[in-house]
Amino acid sequence: MCPVIAPQIKWISRDDPPDAFPDIENALTVPNGLLAAGGDLGTARLLAAYAGTIFPWYDEGQPILWWSPDPRCVVRPPGAFHVARRLRRSLRTGRFVVTYNQAFARVIRACG
Repeated sequence: MCPVIAPQIKWISRDDPPDAFPDIENALTVPNGLLAAGGDLGTARLLAAYAGTIFPWYDEGQPILWWSPDPRCVVRPPGAFHVARRLRRSLRTGRFVVTYNQAFARVIRACG
């Protein structure tokens, strides 16, 4: 009988550099995308995480979990983003409002 080896995720210390995330290829498949735990939600770490398609999720009183699920949704820069005809029609209904870079500092603070 072969031993079962449980996958490990990296523990990030608050003292680690903001970009101390493992390569996203090391994310677990179950649960999908779990990559690391710990760290903090400081601006520098959040920016490094988001730039690497890594996203935090946690519950109060629990360690921060860092995720990079496969498949990932990465929206292209606004100038390179193609709006399909059907999406354009949906936007014209007025049910949705699409903005970007409207409250970046507020969003980062709220996420912290």
